[in-house]
Amino acid sequence: MVLLRQLLGDVLRQLRLRQGRTLREVSAAARVSLGYLSEVERGQKEASSELLSSICKALGVPLSHVLREVADQLALAELQHEPVLAGAPPEHERISDERIPSDRIPATPEEITGEFRADMVAA
Repeated sequence: MVLLRQLLGDVLRQLRLRQGRTLREVSAAARVSLGYLSEVERGQKEASSELLSSICKALGVPLSHVLREVADQLALAELQHEPVLAGAPPEHERISDERIPSDRIPATPEEITGEFRADMVAA
């Protein structure tokens, strides 16, 4: 099962690593403890909106960019019929048991186009 906090942590870690920055550098810039930032990146802690905003500012990326990345990964998980959040309906209660062929599932969020993209709506 994929949890939102894990997806969020993965996106934050990927952004930090792409910039070649350490946890220490980003935690200092975001004014967050190194240990707490590490737990957020590992999906062990839920980041408040204030904390998330501070981390994004420290990384120099808009919060909307991070949330879009998380939403794209969440959409991929849903396309693969994985329960995404606790309380998701069991397999036998889902609307359709029809599976999407694996060759039609995009490998990355950037590959989502057409019918897949139309299913995603920004909140």
